[in-house]
Amino acid sequence: MTPERFVHLAEAYGADLQRWPAEERASAQALLSTGNAWAQEALQQAIWLDRQLDRYQLPEPSPALVRQILATAPGRPPLPSFWRRYASWLASLGWVGVGLAGVAAGMLAVTLSLPLPSSFAEALPSVFDQSDADFILSINAEEAEQ
Repeated sequence: MTPERFVHLAEAYGADLQRWPAEERASAQALLSTGNAWAQEALQQAIWLDRQLDRYQLPEPSPALVRQILATAPGRPPLPSFWRRYASWLASLGWVGVGLAGVAAGMLAVTLSLPLPSSFAEALPSVFDQSDADFILSINAEEAEQ
């Protein structure tokens, strides 16, 4: 690791090497152990900045500011009492409908893809069965000639 790379990482991740990328930690520690002046200076600056940032606390907002923000915030119109009372289970009822539609679609797909029993095979071929195509086409051709 070069001292320039160390300075860049110290500015990006701070003084705590545990916050640095795992693949960079060992080489950073090795550079520090050699006593490189740039690395030591960058580490000291990162320690100072970390302490300044840790010490900083946001002031509490005043109650008047909180009221003003809440008063000007866009809100949803209130629901009528019936909808407010039943809104939670009516919303879940929609998910039940979605589930039932999925079950119906699955049953339809399975029904269309399964072969018919042998008694129905001659009368109603499967949608995906193309083995009787020549026979059906020949019947249609005879009907067209008449």
